[in-house]
Amino acid sequence: MKTINIAIDGPAGAGKSSIAREVASQLGFVYVDTGALYRATALFSLEYSTREEFLKALEDDCHLELKYFGGTQCIFLNGDNVTEKIRTPEISMKASEISALPEVRAFLLETQKDIAREFNVIMDGRDIGTVVLPDADLKIFLTASAEERASRRYLELEDKPDAPTYEQLLEEIKQRDYNDTHRKIAPLKCAKDAVRIDSTTMGFHEVCEEIMDLVEDRLDLE
Repeated sequence: MKTINIAIDGPAGAGKSSIAREVASQLGFVYVDTGALYRATALFSLEYSTREEFLKALEDDCHLELKYFGGTQCIFLNGDNVTEKIRTPEISMKASEISALPEVRAFLLETQKDIAREFNVIMDGRDIGTVVLPDADLKIFLTASAEERASRRYLELEDKPDAPTYEQLLEEIKQRDYNDTHRKIAPLKCAKDAVRIDSTTMGFHEVCEEIMDLVEDRLDLE
């Protein structure tokens, strides 16, 4: 029986994860945060002093699992739950760096495809509609201005110790945008058949409602 796949792509901080998670919950789909896979791989890479050592160890020593507890996705690296550890600016930048490596993308590609073959999924990332699930039933490109994305991220982190400034976050987001759109392998771009949603002036629930409307209009879920 064919599964239904929805792809949501977009730049860092556009709200892809929280929105995809909510829509997946409403539809009863599995939510797949591919960014978590790259972040966990980035965390693994910190154990090695050189890129060569990291890539040599990747295939045999980096074991990733997505587990779901009450509908919440958790990412495990070599048996350890690293869901919280991977949500730091350092890991974000490292994930952007290693995602440009063809060895890393090949390592994670089949994992993502296997999940989509087995379950009805909403999968978010940078190249889902263009590379991972080019035949997805619905593709969405979710974006927002760099300033708005930095502001949202700042509000998330401002109460934490050693929280970065808004200016630091804005610079990091602009750098990630450049890295993601200029890498040679699977750069971030809007698929030709994707619906583009700019959430700069939209609230969380407005975006979710717009996506649910697209699902209702375009997909036969009965």
